[in-house]
Amino acid sequence: MKRTFSIIKPDATKRNITGAINNIIESSGLKIIAQKRILLTESQAKDFYDVHKDKNFFTDLVQYMTSGPVVVQVLEGENAVVFYRDLMGATNPKEAKIGSIRNKYALSIEANSVHGSDSLENANKEIDFFFKENEIVG
Repeated sequence: MKRTFSIIKPDATKRNITGAINNIIESSGLKIIAQKRILLTESQAKDFYDVHKDKNFFTDLVQYMTSGPVVVQVLEGENAVVFYRDLMGATNPKEAKIGSIRNKYALSIEANSVHGSDSLENANKEIDFFFKENEIVG
């Protein structure tokens, strides 16, 4: 079993669809083994998205991710990183496959409801950023 990291973004928490997204995740066979609802500080958002600091969308991304609560999660399952990225759908909801989370719930490329790790290495970094090991219960 492998782990991946997920964020249910502010657009989704504002619309109160966290449970619907969790239902898709759990119905797919992934297990939510850690979860908490938080309000990211500007500092946390800048640190978390540091890889994008030189891109023109960085400031907007930080503002968006601090605009409301998010739900950070650790998911576990077979090939969790690849499996969850497929379940999320393409970043652009217009290109997301039918039935994917972004196809169903994303409002735009930025407000696309969910984030998921893009590699096992990044999953481990992202999990460590938000969770202590004793907060992750399989």
